[in-house]
Amino acid sequence: MTYNVHRCVGMDRKLDIDRVAAVIAEYEPDVVALQELDVGRRRTRHVDQAHALAILLEMSFHFHPAMKVEEELYGDAILTHRPERLVRTGPLPTLAGVPGLEPRGALWLAIDFDGVEVQVINTHLGLVPQEQRLQAAALVGREWLGHPDCRDPVILVGDMNATAATRPYARLASRLDDAQKRPGLGKLVSTFPSGFPMLRIDHVFVSPRIRVTKVQAPSFPLARMASDHLPLIVDFEIEPAEAPASASASASA
Repeated sequence: MTYNVHRCVGMDRKLDIDRVAAVIAEYEPDVVALQELDVGRRRTRHVDQAHALAILLEMSFHFHPAMKVEEELYGDAILTHRPERLVRTGPLPTLAGVPGLEPRGALWLAIDFDGVEVQVINTHLGLVPQEQRLQAAALVGREWLGHPDCRDPVILVGDMNATAATRPYARLASRLDDAQKRPGLGKLVSTFPSGFPMLRIDHVFVSPRIRVTKVQAPSFPLARMASDHLPLIVDFEIEPAEAPASASASASA
């Protein structure tokens, strides 16, 4: 699951971490990639949202603060109940001399799926197209997807703030497949805005050994209210490196 939780402030402008956790728990994902989390920020009552959600969901977590304002942090996290190890966190490039742009970053975990390590990268791109192009180029570069340790199977997820018609999307899709466009999955699903989703800006990109079996964006009432985005859920199986597809292992993210 990839889910921009809007600092756990819903469409009714209420801060409610429990209902975000309830939306996630409804689908019992193996891996949850979250964007727009506050940690220790005055505006959200100084709560460590990454830690609070991990406790509610009984998962381990890693948080990367893309932005720091003194003791206040804002960024992204990956939660899982599977064995994992942190590989890398870091910033993504931005545009010099442009005021008001939020810092952006990425978080990379290696997660064990029944003996197979899946490289999972979570990110949240900026709002300006030129900035997005720089960030997409960095993600396909040698520090992230182009790194020697980032070997198939790989999953890149996040709020890309970019539709399939944009150059940043095309850059990422040149390296990995858009999970929703794998054959046989049916209609593409949108995630934003949550009340009436029209835009497909939250994405899951996958490498060849990830066989996508289902994609959904839950839109039940609580999900429509808990954040301004709907969660995007991809069920998948991991194909063996050199074996028939029938020996694959199942999971969801």
